[in-house]
Amino acid sequence: MSVSIPDGLVILTFDDGVKSQRTFAAPILRECGFNATFYITEGLNFLTDKTRYLTWEEVRELHDLGFEIGNHTRQHKSVANQSREELLSDIRHIDWQCNHYGIPIPTTFCYPGYTNTPEAVEMLKERGFKFARRGTAPEYPYDREGGRGPAYNPGEHDPLFIPTTGASGPHWNFDDFLWSLDQAQNGCATVLTFHGVPDLDHPWVHTEPAFFERCMQYLTDNGHSVIALRDLTNYIAMES
Repeated sequence: MSVSIPDGLVILTFDDGVKSQRTFAAPILRECGFNATFYITEGLNFLTDKTRYLTWEEVRELHDLGFEIGNHTRQHKSVANQSREELLSDIRHIDWQCNHYGIPIPTTFCYPGYTNTPEAVEMLKERGFKFARRGTAPEYPYDREGGRGPAYNPGEHDPLFIPTTGASGPHWNFDDFLWSLDQAQNGCATVLTFHGVPDLDHPWVHTEPAFFERCMQYLTDNGHSVIALRDLTNYIAMES
């Protein structure tokens, strides 16, 4: 593949379809002129609690605002604990729902709970996904309450095994955020992962709204390009 990733490139992702992503985060991103990927699952409490999770109509609104909708599987189960047939069924369900609500079939994927297997990577390749995002491990220790990870290096990382550089949570502070941005150089991109802003169901991945605003303002003030994961195709020529 040929690569032309500029210094300071940030890939912004959100997991799990939390309501505050639409009501709080998305308007800030629009004001800043940023893009992002929202990974949707019908697992967790997505189907039962519409006070804290998006409706599919709101997912469509995110698409209409220009954001990418990605596939996070139907049940949010670890792919390591699923058969090939179960994982494929979960992926197809999200694809079907996207099609039903007038949203393009996702071309990027996020591993639930960050766990992954070589078999899952191979299946995503066969399915036609262009990119898939994981967590910070194995290069950095996994901390469920947030932490540092490697930058995405196209020369080293499979496009279906893209790491998280900064995972927001109680253990990830503003210095960690700045460190993550510093990794976006020499042909590498920083990948940021958020969940709810706030995340009332899962405090271990919660982001304080004021902290999120501070991070987005810093990105704006310092001229960072902030893109969705699908937008990597503008910087990387994939080999056929």
